[in-house]
Amino acid sequence: MKFFVDTADVGKIKDLAETGMVDGVTTNPSLVAKTGRDFSEVIAEICSIVSGPVSAEVAATDAPTMIAEGRKLHNIAENVTVKVPLTVDGLKACRTLSDEGTMVNVTLCFSSAQAILAAKAGATFVSPFVGRLDDIGSNGMELIRDICEIYANHTAFKTEILVASVRHPMHVVESARLGVDVVTIPPSAIRQLYNHPLTDKGLDAFLKDWAGTGQSIL
Repeated sequence: MKFFVDTADVGKIKDLAETGMVDGVTTNPSLVAKTGRDFSEVIAEICSIVSGPVSAEVAATDAPTMIAEGRKLHNIAENVTVKVPLTVDGLKACRTLSDEGTMVNVTLCFSSAQAILAAKAGATFVSPFVGRLDDIGSNGMELIRDICEIYANHTAFKTEILVASVRHPMHVVESARLGVDVVTIPPSAIRQLYNHPLTDKGLDAFLKDWAGTGQSIL
């Protein structure tokens, strides 16, 4: 399972990339806006840090403009993945851009039916939002389970499932159990993955015992 980091904060991306856990990056207009920087410059810098797919979202809502924006975004770097919404126009743009060889991430997926449409449109990735479904009392991971089953039954579908709106470690663990292709995780949730009180307690005990020996490895 691939780990994408869900942020436009270049500093955090650099820090996490050093762990070797970052296979790609997802951004959206809200995340880029938080940086206060030029959109294209941010995407270009992220692409220079991470060799894997970097999702950059279009701002238009009609297919012709989405396609034009998508082409411009693709020209920033080879690893740019154009992000389009799961609307009729978004799917039209997805088909055109995919046919041109551009990676496309169809985002804001909230149903299995929508995931089928994304695959039919030739999406590289489909992004179901599990956290937002949980927020309204639905079970986000049930949607992931359904999409996994549907895609497994239709080998002609080449679209990868990219679990988005991840809120906590169990979203990641459940995604791994279901065999999804990618999870995109905010930096805060990535750090939660390796935090455990018994790890901290064990390390503290080891360090105290070592200090008692008066020795030094270096």
